[in-house]
Amino acid sequence: MLKEDCFLVGWIVRKHGFKGDVIIKLDTDMPEQYEDMESIFLAQGEDLVPYFFERSSFTTTGFMKVHFEGVDTEFDADNIMKSELYLPMDFLPELNEDQYYYHEIVGWDVIDAKHGKIGVVKLVDDSSAQTLLIVDNDGTEIMIPHNQMVTNVDKDKKIVEVETPDGLLDLYL
Repeated sequence: MLKEDCFLVGWIVRKHGFKGDVIIKLDTDMPEQYEDMESIFLAQGEDLVPYFFERSSFTTTGFMKVHFEGVDTEFDADNIMKSELYLPMDFLPELNEDQYYYHEIVGWDVIDAKHGKIGVVKLVDDSSAQTLLIVDNDGTEIMIPHNQMVTNVDKDKKIVEVETPDGLLDLYL
């Protein structure tokens, strides 16, 4: 399985106990849709390696406690710590016409209402309280608050339209 055929679903964040259990942080608004997973791919270097769930449960804090087949000791768990977790693209649920996944818009042109094309989507960073559109403008990164400034996403033309306030782009360009 290749990374480009998959999406990042989370990370192994820490060990739980001494018998190989690990805690997973799922990067999703709907973790319950991953409750019955049988397997997942762990990134190990450039490769994705399948791991099979022996048992799993959600913690009260929204993380997932997992025991993988063959990961039975603390040493085994150490070997997979901080691994990124991937699933095939076809595991994603279908969205409505006006909805999109963040990974879909990576590589799309970003068009500002006043300045025209300002670059290409490099990443959508939703790891903090404010989701940021990271735009590459010939090697310069521009950070645009996603929820406040994205006005339209055209899936057919692969364009993200934004309306930035006066002065924001001047900070970067």
